[in-house]
Amino acid sequence: MGTGNNTSVTEFIILGLTEEPIACVILFVVFLGIYAITLMGNTSIMMLIRSSPQLHTPMYLFLCHLAFVDIGYSSSVTPVMLLGLVREKTSLPVPGCVAQLCSVVTFGTAECFLLAAMAYDRYVAICSPLLYSTQMSPQICFVLVGISYLGGCVNAWIFTGCLLSLNFCGPNKVNHFFCDYSPLLKLSCSHDFTSDITPAISSGSIIVVTVFVIAVSYIYILITILKMRSTEGRHKAFSTCTSHLTAVTLFYGTITFIYVMPKSSYSTEQNKVVSVFYTVVIPMLNPLIYSLRNKEVKEAMRKLKGKTCW
Repeated sequence: MGTGNNTSVTEFIILGLTEEPIACVILFVVFLGIYAITLMGNTSIMMLIRSSPQLHTPMYLFLCHLAFVDIGYSSSVTPVMLLGLVREKTSLPVPGCVAQLCSVVTFGTAECFLLAAMAYDRYVAICSPLLYSTQMSPQICFVLVGISYLGGCVNAWIFTGCLLSLNFCGPNKVNHFFCDYSPLLKLSCSHDFTSDITPAISSGSIIVVTVFVIAVSYIYILITILKMRSTEGRHKAFSTCTSHLTAVTLFYGTITFIYVMPKSSYSTEQNKVVSVFYTVVIPMLNPLIYSLRNKEVKEAMRKLKGKTCW
């Protein structure tokens, strides 16, 4: 912005979810509650993992970072959305809008990589248990976590670079509840094929690679489980994957709708609803999924409560 001679936009007006006063009040209360649960739930997961020695394993290391990413992901979007529900006009300066897009892309991409790393961790634990300590050593875990954040930063840099190359000479009303790339692109008076296709290729490649890692991991996991003679062993092996599978299904199901399906097949309002789900609701659900369906987390919570009461 500011690189072109025709740029006159200094701020973007966020139209938000709805303009109906009653609906705004209801949605504000609902999403404020969701945001509070998101912060408390993910912070609790991080504190529990750090304070429980039995959870100091690669799986829970990734879960701890996933909780951190969910807090960042939700916090990038929800405060601005809540502000839009109580104000008649919500505006963001151009640098603020760019910063929000950068933050959303960074945390969203990091979540993709972390979910893939967690799938690989489950594959090694179930298919090669004797090699687990070497194949999931602290050094390898550090590399996988680093790749997750690096991938998020690189993808955000691509989105931000494409956005900064555009000229905005009016209008400046973003038909969304946050500064997403697609609605911003529609407002540009200078966008070309490169600005349109480069972020799509970048995001699509990340989705394809991470989904491929997750799919291959679970194919091998399923084959290994089916070869087990013990029913109890099968149940135990599968139970360690159910929480992760649930989180993967929810997250990739929604982002596939946004980034893979043809844009002509859904409306702007449908886009907003799905975006609310993967940016606001899923970060709240992840700690619930991993705590309610995980015996080790439940046990760690019981021990921590026992120490606190004592």
